[in-house]
Amino acid sequence: MTQELKGRVALVTGGSKGIGLAVARRFAQEGAQVAIISRSQDNVDAAIRSLADEGLKVFGIAADLLDAESSEKIVHAVEAALGPIDLLINSAGAAKRHEPENLTPALWQQTFDAKFYPSIHVQHFVLQRLVARAGQRASADEQIGAIVNIIGTGGKHPTSTHLAGGAANAALMLATVGLAAHYAPLGIRINGINPGFTLTGRIEQALTLESERRGISREQAQAEGEAAIPLRRYGRPEEVAEVALFLASPRASYVVGALVPVHGGAGPVI
Repeated sequence: MTQELKGRVALVTGGSKGIGLAVARRFAQEGAQVAIISRSQDNVDAAIRSLADEGLKVFGIAADLLDAESSEKIVHAVEAALGPIDLLINSAGAAKRHEPENLTPALWQQTFDAKFYPSIHVQHFVLQRLVARAGQRASADEQIGAIVNIIGTGGKHPTSTHLAGGAANAALMLATVGLAAHYAPLGIRINGINPGFTLTGRIEQALTLESERRGISREQAQAEGEAAIPLRRYGRPEEVAEVALFLASPRASYVVGALVPVHGGAGPVI
């Protein structure tokens, strides 16, 4: 551990499980003051206890980030508790998978509500505060903060059961790159990560749907999925967290608007 984030305040949305929890753990290990957000207070409490057992202290709040007003209140609460937010890692939101014939207009809307808007809302209010601080920079080289949006490869590789989720991912990728170019002159770096299949609780729905639609076992669905990946396995949350740590750290000081694939060399995923 280098403690390279010591003294920095990091907000991790979706930080109670999966990739978000791995990010929260890694950032706390590197000395950051970490706040996690999840819709479930029980999940927040469980994550805080789990990290405390490892000797790591984090601040946690339950909130529904689909609501813009709630998102603003959460950002204010985090800064009141820990100080100005330096780093935002958006890992909230998971799009459910559906067969194309089942995709109603309501499901398309629900998917964007689940995946796109939670990241956009929190990012908006964090950016407001970072921009205000940018006016106080000592030099044009000083970096005020960094944002990392954890998105997904579905935005580049369409699959029949992930069309709505992929569309939401694509929209978030576009917003990430566009906002990165706009805010970089102020010393605010924005980047994205596109994980492939990663071993979290979210993988179960995809494997279950694939097994049902093809009439095979869940184990066979996973084995075939892993066989199609050059590294011959699915990713681990910790591997995505390491990339998020790099992008948020001073080591990535010249990285802006990148969409980093973390998929083991795979193209389309299930």
